[in-house]
Amino acid sequence: MEELQSGLKKQGLTVFTLPEKGRCLLTTRDFYPGEVIISQEPYVCVPNKSPVESRCDGCFSSSNLKKCSACHVVWYCGSTCQKLDWKLHRLECEALSRLDKDRRNFVTPSIRLMVKLYVRRKLQSEKVIPTTATDNYNLVEALVSHIPDIDEKQLVLYAQMANLVNFILQQPDINIKEIAENFSKFACNAHTICDSELRPLGTGLYPVVSIINHSCSPNSVLVFEGRLAVIRAMQYIPQGAEVFISYIETAGSTMTRQKALKEQYLFTCTCPRCIKVGQSDDIEESAILEGYRCKGEGCNSFLLRSSDDKGFICQQCGLVRDKDEIRKIASEVKSMSEKALISSSSGNHQEAVSMYQMIEKLQRKLCHPFSISLMQTRENILKILMELQDWREALAYCKLTIPVYQRVYPGFHPLLGLQYYTCGKLEWLLGDTEDAIKSLTKAMDILRITHGTDTPFMKDLLMKLEEAHAEASYKLSCKDE
Repeated sequence: MEELQSGLKKQGLTVFTLPEKGRCLLTTRDFYPGEVIISQEPYVCVPNKSPVESRCDGCFSSSNLKKCSACHVVWYCGSTCQKLDWKLHRLECEALSRLDKDRRNFVTPSIRLMVKLYVRRKLQSEKVIPTTATDNYNLVEALVSHIPDIDEKQLVLYAQMANLVNFILQQPDINIKEIAENFSKFACNAHTICDSELRPLGTGLYPVVSIINHSCSPNSVLVFEGRLAVIRAMQYIPQGAEVFISYIETAGSTMTRQKALKEQYLFTCTCPRCIKVGQSDDIEESAILEGYRCKGEGCNSFLLRSSDDKGFICQQCGLVRDKDEIRKIASEVKSMSEKALISSSSGNHQEAVSMYQMIEKLQRKLCHPFSISLMQTRENILKILMELQDWREALAYCKLTIPVYQRVYPGFHPLLGLQYYTCGKLEWLLGDTEDAIKSLTKAMDILRITHGTDTPFMKDLLMKLEEAHAEASYKLSCKDE
């Protein structure tokens, strides 16, 4: 712990333990919006396993891949990544190569992550791989597992997975109980590694980043630059303040957020948003985000359940919506959503987009205009329209989501910035240069805080913005002539 504290001190940080929530990361100096608070390479990481797309174990690229000729499990994009990973993969490769073909099919990313954890621990103990203050197995040991809070069914699953890991590694000094506990640590502490547009690529364990606690109103954001986890301040964080990130999707009611946190991370959040549960502001926000719309013409107020539980009453005009009517529409939406998902998953994009548009039509009758479920349906339509290269229609749906994003996310949230980015790209593609400049500028203002300015993604965004400005200037000069 002293070695970690010494390393963090140089970065203006310290670890502090609070009785009610354990370890937390505090600042020992001021941090400003966009400033990197801390960054860390993963202790171990693995790419996602997909039947349609493999990824390089080194850089998570999906291009020019070749499978390891010995274990037939791991992929690399070239000799550079393979050589950099060889110290770690050599032992993993030997272990995986001992498995028959059928057993290799059971080697999921979670199993591989655990195998790599013990391989790395062994190599560090033998000093084949060096240790540092922020890169050593002691930091993994210090992570919370929440084993006492886990139900028996999950414990049995962890035990089965631990036995498989033990069978793969065949190391006599490995404790199966410890492996099972480490699987519980993964569930609570591992992070989904995403690209710059927040698309999931893999999973990594970042023991120092895992010290940072959750808030539904975080003051910082976690993004990834390749496999590197980077925490940036989203707002001014004064000296002595705690650093917070969000573990979950924060667009949702307090009850929805609390449920997600309890199920995945096994704690009850007491952040400034969550302590308002049951208060009038919280009830209104929940009814807007996850409730129903008023049928009154021109009325966009929210509904609350009537005292006799027979319907929902508009809190502005007093109009009542019948419970059975709402149940009927909700049932139709659920049934059609299942069919739309099947069509989308099977690659039948045209059929899927038609079905999602029918769902959207029903949801516009049922849900508040700022409903999360309506926004998610429009997101699904947008993604499929992008696949179909129907740019004009895609832009229309992208614009419909922006007001909801503005409501449910803080001003400097990466998802809001990326939505402006998508909007700007579509506008520029369709020749709406002036609108594209406005959207791309809004994207840049947000993403320079959350993503920095030096990544390839941000350099590409800046180049697009400069080209859009140049195109606008050229059009203006042509008009003047």
